[in-house]
Amino acid sequence: MHVRALVVYESMYGNTHAIATRVASGLSVAHDVTLVPVTRATPELAAAADLIVAGAPTHRHGLPTAATRRMAADTAREEGSGLVMDPDADGPSLRSWLEALTAEGALAAAFDTRLSALPALTGRASRPIARLLTRRGCRVLIAPESFLVSGHNTLLEGEIERASAWGALVGEAARSAYATGLRS
Repeated sequence: MHVRALVVYESMYGNTHAIATRVASGLSVAHDVTLVPVTRATPELAAAADLIVAGAPTHRHGLPTAATRRMAADTAREEGSGLVMDPDADGPSLRSWLEALTAEGALAAAFDTRLSALPALTGRASRPIARLLTRRGCRVLIAPESFLVSGHNTLLEGEIERASAWGALVGEAARSAYATGLRS
């Protein structure tokens, strides 16, 4: 069965966008995939999805807030920062989108990007994403995943490839859920 997958992401500097693109690529091997920034993730897209994969950068140990999003934009504007805002960084946050999500019975998976350090030090946005997906009626298929970023705000070597493999793994878990009738 071809699962209709929706990959939704929030990205400030482009790393989460790049990971979401590769997750979608891995999923597309076996499923129909729509990839959108949260700014274009309509209720209709969510309602049509059998599988929702959501991701965001980790800010201050969790999901970005209005304050941390402003701080990220201010940091990018600093002279010599070398940071460029993702074209879709403005607009609603993934948190607000998830809080309004109606997706009873959809399958789901969550990911984040975070600094390369122990999760106890950096936090992980993927865990609160998974909790919000569950609260909105989704069935999270696999453990939330983190993709690592250097202190210079670049994805570590191998993370892009790992994102494709993880997307394929999520796709296989969705296929298995349908094959065994475990979809709620």
